Amino acid sequence: MITSDDLALKHSVEIDAPPERVWDLVRDVRRIPEWSPQVESTRLRAGWDDIALGTEFTNRNVAGEVAWVTHGEIVRYDPTREVAFRIAENWVIWSFVVEPLGADRTRLVQRRETPDGVSPDAARWVASNLGGLESFGSTIRDGARRTLAGIKAAAEA
Repeated sequence: MITSDDLALKHSVEIDAPPERVWDLVRDVRRIPEWSPQVESTRLRAGWDDIALGTEFTNRNVAGEVAWVTHGEIVRYDPTREVAFRIAENWVIWSFVVEPLGADRTRLVQRRETPDGVSPDAARWVASNLGGLESFGSTIRDGARRTLAGIKAAAEA
């Protein structure tokens, strides 16, 4: 049986750029499609104009021939330090944490937390459409690494 610990992930990357520059990139969830191999588009839901605690948004995701929509809400927002959002369909919380390593260096940490597990409906859907949680988990881990690499390249450019 897959546990919440099995589904959690934590990756980090050190970036040769000031923390403010890294924060400017990750603070706005609408920019995630620039780096994520899975998130094709992100749009704020009606009534939201900016990113803040409680902001709601919609993602269009793709994996191979499969596309699906998810709905997120910003659940933690600490300007210059952290943005975290919970996906309604699967209960997963994704976050980016900016850790200053000096004036011109930054560690960026990306986490995937599952404090409530994964919703049974999402687990069934992933099993039917994406090969199961274990198989899709490797896709998620690879995507997280690629996302961080893309953010690093953008920040250092």
